[in-house]
Amino acid sequence: MLEVVCPAAELKLTTTTYLAGGAAIDATGAPLPEATLAGALAADAVLLGAVGGPRWDGLPYATRPERALLGLRKALAAFANLRPVRLYDALVDASTLRPEVVRGVDLVVVRELVGGLYFGEPRGITGDRGVNTMVYTVPEIERIARAGFRLARGRRKLLHSIDKANVLETTELWRKVVTRLGKDEFPDIKLEHMLVDNCAMQLVRNPRQFDVVLTENLFGDILSDEAAMLTGSIGMLSSASVGEADAEGRVRGIYEPVHGSAPDIAGQDKANPLAAILSAALLLRYSAAAEAPAARIEAAVEKVLASGLRTGDLARPGEPAVGTRAMGDAVLAALH
Repeated sequence: MLEVVCPAAELKLTTTTYLAGGAAIDATGAPLPEATLAGALAADAVLLGAVGGPRWDGLPYATRPERALLGLRKALAAFANLRPVRLYDALVDASTLRPEVVRGVDLVVVRELVGGLYFGEPRGITGDRGVNTMVYTVPEIERIARAGFRLARGRRKLLHSIDKANVLETTELWRKVVTRLGKDEFPDIKLEHMLVDNCAMQLVRNPRQFDVVLTENLFGDILSDEAAMLTGSIGMLSSASVGEADAEGRVRGIYEPVHGSAPDIAGQDKANPLAAILSAALLLRYSAAAEAPAARIEAAVEKVLASGLRTGDLARPGEPAVGTRAMGDAVLAALH
């Protein structure tokens, strides 16, 4: 897809492939080899495939495939995870929710990616006691909140900040900082606070009320996967993990489908390629500041879905399904 749209947009595309996750463990013994890390740091952007699988589940925590993700996010200072959740009109019937509930859903989850319970100290297991620490500082909250507010400014000017301020002091601080930032720096954005349990309910009750959803790390991990099912399949969900923008609005980021490696269908020409294709569109939008080719890819995906083509995860019972290659070829044809 990138090779087709970049020349027309006068963008020079140079790609290099590196190993990460399970494939890297098999080849080098490490989930994130030095060569891969160096290549990522030298690149303008990283397009990432799924990295795990059950064959590596027995490894020590520090050497599992997922450590490649965490290592890349930390090295590239990718603190903001953007997960667009858009239900294409052609897929209204693919969602498990009623069409009148989900039709028109178009929201973005903005998840803080390098703090909270996943990174807080102390952590670990001592005897019969396990400990994880949820911790956020004011600067950490401010930078992810600014990312959410700025995104909302280019959309419907509506931001929902998600917390558990009635129970957790960490998120009480979160609410205070987001409130102050909204008042002082983004008075044009409508800010609403919502408790995380209520948000989980509202996402399936009335998802169209949301536009930009701002969350800390753990809440965002859970809510974004819940939101994914609004679209009919997690195979439709792209994501961008980005850092601070430069003067031209470009960011260095990691772009990847939200879904996992699906080892049960690996190598069988069954997987849905659209989340990966849409992740490439996000790469153009954020790391190249190239809106036109990004929109061109997204329009091609929409056109193919409107034509009735479905992979197995999207097809209804009895409906014919196409494979990975056929769906990819159809999107390429739509691009041309």
